[in-house]
Amino acid sequence: MAEIEQTSSEDTQDQVEEFVAVAAEPEDDAVVTVDADDDDEELVESEDSLTYSNGVIEKIVAMATREVPHVLGMKGNLMHFVQEQFGAENLTKGVSVEVTDDNRVVVNISVIIEYGAYAPDIFEEVKERVTERLGAMTGLEVAGINLRIEDVLTPEEYEGGEE
Repeated sequence: MAEIEQTSSEDTQDQVEEFVAVAAEPEDDAVVTVDADDDDEELVESEDSLTYSNGVIEKIVAMATREVPHVLGMKGNLMHFVQEQFGAENLTKGVSVEVTDDNRVVVNISVIIEYGAYAPDIFEEVKERVTERLGAMTGLEVAGINLRIEDVLTPEEYEGGEE
C-alpha cells in the first residue's frame, strides 16, 4: 500500500484521488478469475449431460458383432421376427444391454455362426470388437459380454433361409 505524506488537506486529497485512480486502472496482463462456491460448481457440473439410449448401444454392439468373421447373422426374439415379416430391418436384433450402477454395460448377444468355425475364437473376436467399438464411440466400459450361439449354418443355408 502506498504511503501518503500529509502536507495539507488539499495536497492529501489530490494524492488520495491519484492513488485511487491508479489502483482502479486494470493492467494489460491482468487476468480476472471468478471463484465459484462449492454449491455453484455442483450446479455447473450437473447442467451438462450425455446419455445414450439402450437402442444406440445395442445398435453399436450389433454392428460390431456383424463385422466378426464367421458370424452369419443375429438371432432375435419373436418381436424381431414379426417386424421382419412386415419388411422392417431391425439392426439391434439379437442384442440386449443392461447398464450397471457404476455406468458400465453388460451385453447379451445371440448369433448364428458359420458351420465349421471355432466358436471360442468367434467369442474372443466379438468381445474384442464390441469392447473397442463401444469404448471408441461412447466411452462406456464393458462389464461383461454374454454370447449365445443360437444356430450353426453353412453360408448357403443362411442365405437361403433369409429370402
